[in-house]
Amino acid sequence: MLAGNATYSGPEDLPQTVPLFPLTGAVLLPKAQMPLNIFEPRYLAMIDAALRGDRLIGMIQPDFSVPGVDRAEKPPLVGVGCLGRIVAYQETGDGRCLVTLTGVTRFTLSEELETVTPYRIGRISVEDFAVDFETGEGEDDVDRAGLVSALRSYLEANDLEADWDSIDRASTEVLVNALSMMSPYGPAEKQALLEAPDLRTRADTLVALTEVDLAKKQDDGVTLQ
Repeated sequence: MLAGNATYSGPEDLPQTVPLFPLTGAVLLPKAQMPLNIFEPRYLAMIDAALRGDRLIGMIQPDFSVPGVDRAEKPPLVGVGCLGRIVAYQETGDGRCLVTLTGVTRFTLSEELETVTPYRIGRISVEDFAVDFETGEGEDDVDRAGLVSALRSYLEANDLEADWDSIDRASTEVLVNALSMMSPYGPAEKQALLEAPDLRTRADTLVALTEVDLAKKQDDGVTLQ
């Protein structure tokens, strides 16, 4: 797969240790893009180090099953994240930087390493996610029409609009992954979308979550009346 100017053919093209960026409620998916506004000194240092090296960082959620995890200085992490390559970088002039990541592949966090850096570093394995290196894998199994129908219903229920020309032009893989990342669901639901074994399961999970959300809104509306 291609991410920026780099081509990744398989696990042999990736490092075994990467800097980790824990972020609750945000998941990166392969071949999708994620904009980040970096302002904490430790993560500015992480980005600087990545730019001097292979440009790869590991996006991963704190373990949302642990009470008070968001208040912890060094929260425990979930077991699966996604590697992202920095494909765009801009300094803002006020100490921040704006970064865009392209997702490369999911990874299993094998262990967190002791380090002197202000940011965290993990040893990872990508062996279980060979499908992520293939383009368009599983697209034919996805009920794209059902996915688009669920999206349309969600937008109408929330008085939102979409660029339907862009949606029509997007590949099924890009559409499923982009919608999964943008979905308004919680950390556990986002993690389930990330860990889905294939594109069809991810799409079906997203549709199911959307239908539950729509049904809840409808029930709330009836109750309020």
